[in-house]
Amino acid sequence: MSSAPAGSGALSRLGWDELRAAVADCRACGLCESRTQTVFGVGHLRAHWMIVGEAPGAQEDAQGEPFVGAAGQLLDAMLRALALTREADGDPARRAYIANTLKCRPPGNRNPQADELAQCEPFLLRQIELVQPRLILAMGRFAVQALLRSNEPIGRLRGRVHRYQGVPLVVTYHPAYLLRNLPDKAKAWEDLCLAADVAESGAAPGEESARAATGAPGASSGPDAQPVP
Repeated sequence: MSSAPAGSGALSRLGWDELRAAVADCRACGLCESRTQTVFGVGHLRAHWMIVGEAPGAQEDAQGEPFVGAAGQLLDAMLRALALTREADGDPARRAYIANTLKCRPPGNRNPQADELAQCEPFLLRQIELVQPRLILAMGRFAVQALLRSNEPIGRLRGRVHRYQGVPLVVTYHPAYLLRNLPDKAKAWEDLCLAADVAESGAAPGEESARAATGAPGASSGPDAQPVP
Protein backbone atom coordinates (compact mmCIF):
# COMPACT_ATOMS: atom_id res chain seq x y z
CA MET A 1 0.00 0.00 0.00
CA SER A 2 1.18 3.51 -0.75
CA SER A 3 0.17 4.99 2.58
CA ALA A 4 -0.95 3.88 6.02
CA PRO A 5 -3.13 5.40 8.74
CA ALA A 6 -1.34 7.48 11.31
CA GLY A 7 -0.71 5.80 14.63
CA SER A 8 -3.07 6.41 17.50
CA GLY A 9 -0.73 9.06 18.89
CA ALA A 10 -0.83 11.14 15.71
CA LEU A 11 -4.57 10.61 15.27
CA SER A 12 -5.20 11.88 18.80
CA ARG A 13 -4.38 15.39 17.60
CA LEU A 14 -6.87 15.37 14.72
CA GLY A 15 -10.21 17.13 14.73
CA TRP A 16 -13.25 15.97 12.82
CA ASP A 17 -12.31 17.42 9.43
CA GLU A 18 -8.73 16.17 9.60
CA LEU A 19 -9.85 12.72 10.74
CA ARG A 20 -12.37 12.43 7.93
CA ALA A 21 -9.65 13.38 5.43
CA ALA A 22 -7.26 10.82 6.94
CA VAL A 23 -9.87 8.08 6.54
CA ALA A 24 -10.59 9.11 2.95
CA ASP A 25 -6.88 9.02 2.10
CA CYS A 26 -6.12 5.73 3.88
CA ARG A 27 -4.53 2.98 1.79
CA ALA A 28 -3.27 0.84 4.66
CA CYS A 29 -4.93 -2.37 3.51
CA GLY A 30 -6.22 -3.92 0.32
CA LEU A 31 -9.79 -2.72 0.83
CA CYS A 32 -8.80 0.64 -0.64
CA GLU A 33 -8.45 -1.02 -4.05
CA SER A 34 -12.09 -2.10 -4.31
CA ARG A 35 -13.98 0.58 -2.40
CA THR A 36 -16.12 3.22 -4.09
CA GLN A 37 -15.54 5.54 -1.16
CA THR A 38 -14.86 5.36 2.55
CA VAL A 39 -17.75 5.32 5.00
CA PHE A 40 -16.82 7.62 7.85
CA GLY A 41 -19.77 8.13 10.16
CA VAL A 42 -22.98 10.10 10.63
CA GLY A 43 -24.89 11.77 13.44
CA HIS A 44 -24.49 14.29 16.22
CA LEU A 45 -20.83 14.95 16.97
CA ARG A 46 -21.44 15.08 20.72
CA ALA A 47 -24.23 12.50 20.94
CA HIS A 48 -24.72 10.66 24.20
CA TRP A 49 -25.14 7.42 22.25
CA MET A 50 -22.58 5.95 19.86
CA ILE A 51 -23.58 3.05 17.64
CA VAL A 52 -20.73 0.90 16.31
CA GLY A 53 -21.45 -1.53 13.48
CA GLU A 54 -19.31 -3.92 11.49
CA ALA A 55 -18.41 -3.08 7.89
CA PRO A 56 -20.06 -1.16 5.05
CA GLY A 57 -22.19 -3.07 2.57
CA ALA A 58 -22.87 -2.25 -1.06
CA GLN A 59 -25.34 0.54 -0.33
CA GLU A 60 -23.11 2.09 2.31
CA ASP A 61 -20.18 1.95 -0.11
CA ALA A 62 -22.28 3.72 -2.75
CA GLN A 63 -23.71 6.40 -0.46
CA GLY A 64 -20.82 6.92 1.95
CA GLU A 65 -23.05 6.62 5.03
CA PRO A 66 -23.26 3.74 7.54
CA PHE A 67 -26.46 1.77 8.09
CA VAL A 68 -28.56 2.52 5.02
CA GLY A 69 -30.95 0.19 3.23
CA ALA A 70 -33.15 -2.27 5.10
CA ALA A 71 -30.73 -2.69 8.02
CA GLY A 72 -30.46 1.07 8.37
CA GLN A 73 -34.24 1.44 8.35
CA LEU A 74 -34.50 -1.11 11.15
CA LEU A 75 -31.79 0.67 13.14
CA ASP A 76 -33.62 3.98 12.74
CA ALA A 77 -36.82 2.32 13.97
CA MET A 78 -34.95 0.92 16.96
CA LEU A 79 -33.61 4.38 17.77
CA ARG A 80 -37.05 5.99 17.35
CA ALA A 81 -38.47 3.54 19.88
CA LEU A 82 -36.14 5.20 22.40
CA ALA A 83 -36.82 8.74 21.10
CA LEU A 84 -33.37 8.84 19.48
CA THR A 85 -32.29 9.79 15.95
CA ARG A 86 -29.12 10.03 13.87
CA GLU A 87 -29.76 13.71 13.09
CA ALA A 88 -26.70 15.94 13.37
CA ASP A 89 -28.48 18.75 15.23
CA GLY A 90 -30.57 18.90 18.38
CA ASP A 91 -30.32 17.65 21.94
CA PRO A 92 -27.24 15.40 22.30
CA ALA A 93 -29.15 13.27 24.83
CA ARG A 94 -31.59 12.32 22.05
CA ARG A 95 -29.06 11.83 19.29
CA ALA A 96 -26.74 9.02 18.19
CA TYR A 97 -23.46 9.02 16.31
CA ILE A 98 -23.07 5.99 14.05
CA ALA A 99 -19.81 4.50 12.77
CA ASN A 100 -18.46 1.15 11.63
CA THR A 101 -15.38 -0.74 12.75
CA LEU A 102 -14.29 -0.84 9.09
CA LYS A 103 -14.44 2.25 6.91
CA CYS A 104 -14.26 0.36 3.60
CA ARG A 105 -16.49 -2.37 2.20
CA PRO A 106 -14.95 -5.85 2.00
CA PRO A 107 -15.39 -7.28 -1.53
CA GLY A 108 -18.60 -9.26 -1.89
CA ASN A 109 -19.54 -8.35 1.70
CA ARG A 110 -17.15 -11.01 2.99
CA ASN A 111 -16.27 -11.04 6.68
CA PRO A 112 -13.70 -8.48 7.84
CA GLN A 113 -10.18 -9.82 8.35
CA ALA A 114 -8.19 -9.30 11.54
CA ASP A 115 -5.56 -7.09 9.92
CA GLU A 116 -8.25 -4.90 8.37
CA LEU A 117 -9.94 -4.41 11.72
CA ALA A 118 -6.59 -3.58 13.31
CA GLN A 119 -5.80 -0.94 10.68
CA CYS A 120 -9.15 0.78 11.17
CA GLU A 121 -9.32 0.63 14.95
CA PRO A 122 -7.31 3.86 15.55
CA PHE A 123 -9.84 5.75 13.42
CA LEU A 124 -12.74 4.38 15.45
CA LEU A 125 -10.97 5.11 18.72
CA ARG A 126 -10.45 8.74 17.70
CA GLN A 127 -14.13 9.02 16.76
CA ILE A 128 -15.05 7.76 20.22
CA GLU A 129 -12.64 10.26 21.80
CA LEU A 130 -14.19 13.13 19.83
CA VAL A 131 -17.81 12.18 20.46
CA GLN A 132 -17.24 11.38 24.15
CA PRO A 133 -20.41 9.27 24.30
CA ARG A 134 -22.05 8.20 27.50
CA LEU A 135 -22.72 4.80 26.01
CA ILE A 136 -21.49 2.62 23.13
CA LEU A 137 -23.87 0.12 21.53
CA ALA A 138 -21.84 -2.54 19.70
CA MET A 139 -23.94 -4.18 16.99
CA GLY A 140 -22.78 -7.46 15.51
CA ARG A 141 -20.05 -10.03 15.97
CA PHE A 142 -17.19 -8.12 14.38
CA ALA A 143 -17.96 -4.88 16.20
CA VAL A 144 -17.89 -6.84 19.44
CA GLN A 145 -14.65 -8.61 18.54
CA ALA A 146 -12.96 -5.32 17.63
CA LEU A 147 -14.05 -3.46 20.75
CA LEU A 148 -13.98 -6.18 23.41
CA ARG A 149 -11.21 -8.44 22.08
CA SER A 150 -13.56 -11.36 22.62
CA ASN A 151 -14.51 -14.26 20.38
CA GLU A 152 -17.44 -15.25 22.57
CA PRO A 153 -20.82 -15.31 20.82
CA ILE A 154 -23.08 -12.31 21.25
CA GLY A 155 -25.57 -14.46 23.12
CA ARG A 156 -23.06 -14.90 25.94
CA LEU A 157 -21.93 -11.27 26.03
CA ARG A 158 -25.26 -9.48 25.91
CA GLY A 159 -27.27 -8.71 29.04
CA ARG A 160 -24.45 -7.02 30.93
CA VAL A 161 -22.39 -3.86 30.64
CA HIS A 162 -18.80 -3.91 29.42
CA ARG A 163 -16.38 -1.01 28.98
CA TYR A 164 -14.27 0.25 26.10
CA GLN A 165 -11.69 2.92 26.89
CA GLY A 166 -13.69 3.70 30.02
CA VAL A 167 -17.02 4.08 28.19
CA PRO A 168 -19.92 1.74 29.12
CA LEU A 169 -20.63 -0.65 26.26
CA VAL A 170 -23.67 -2.82 25.60
CA VAL A 171 -23.65 -5.68 23.09
CA THR A 172 -26.52 -6.52 20.76
CA TYR A 173 -27.30 -8.12 17.41
CA HIS A 174 -26.69 -6.37 14.10
CA PRO A 175 -29.89 -5.17 12.38
CA ALA A 176 -29.05 -7.24 9.29
CA TYR A 177 -28.99 -10.34 11.50
CA LEU A 178 -32.34 -9.37 13.04
CA LEU A 179 -33.91 -9.11 9.60
CA ARG A 180 -32.98 -12.77 9.06
CA ASN A 181 -33.82 -13.89 12.61
CA LEU A 182 -37.01 -12.12 13.61
CA PRO A 183 -37.49 -13.92 16.99
CA ASP A 184 -34.28 -12.31 18.28
CA LYS A 185 -35.80 -8.83 17.98
CA ALA A 186 -37.18 -9.32 21.49
CA LYS A 187 -33.65 -9.91 22.79
CA ALA A 188 -32.43 -6.83 20.94
CA TRP A 189 -35.14 -4.78 22.63
CA GLU A 190 -33.92 -6.02 26.03
CA ASP A 191 -30.44 -4.85 25.05
CA LEU A 192 -31.75 -1.42 24.05
CA CYS A 193 -33.55 -1.08 27.37
CA LEU A 194 -30.36 -1.94 29.24
CA ALA A 195 -28.44 0.59 27.15
CA ALA A 196 -31.06 3.28 27.83
CA ASP A 197 -30.81 2.64 31.57
CA VAL A 198 -27.05 3.06 31.45
CA ALA A 199 -27.11 6.14 29.23
CA GLU A 200 -29.70 7.94 31.32
CA SER A 201 -28.62 6.99 34.84
CA GLY A 202 -24.92 6.27 34.47
CA ALA A 203 -25.51 2.99 36.31
CA ALA A 204 -23.83 -0.12 35.05
CA PRO A 205 -25.62 -3.26 36.29
CA GLY A 206 -23.56 -6.38 35.77
CA GLU A 207 -20.61 -4.27 34.63
CA GLU A 208 -17.53 -6.06 33.35
CA SER A 209 -14.10 -5.14 32.14
CA ALA A 210 -13.93 -4.76 28.36
CA ARG A 211 -10.98 -7.12 28.33
CA ALA A 212 -12.72 -9.82 30.37
CA ALA A 213 -14.95 -12.44 28.84
CA THR A 214 -16.54 -14.01 31.91
CA GLY A 215 -18.68 -12.91 34.82
CA ALA A 216 -22.18 -12.93 36.19
CA PRO A 217 -24.85 -11.40 33.97
CA GLY A 218 -26.60 -8.29 35.15
CA ALA A 219 -30.29 -7.45 34.97
CA SER A 220 -32.21 -4.43 33.82
CA SER A 221 -35.93 -3.78 33.59
CA GLY A 222 -35.46 -1.10 30.91
CA PRO A 223 -37.67 1.91 30.15
CA ASP A 224 -41.31 1.61 29.22
CA ALA A 225 -41.55 1.82 25.43
CA GLN A 226 -42.79 -0.06 22.41
CA PRO A 227 -40.88 -3.15 21.31
CA VAL A 228 -38.51 -2.95 18.39
CA PRO A 229 -40.55 -2.85 15.15
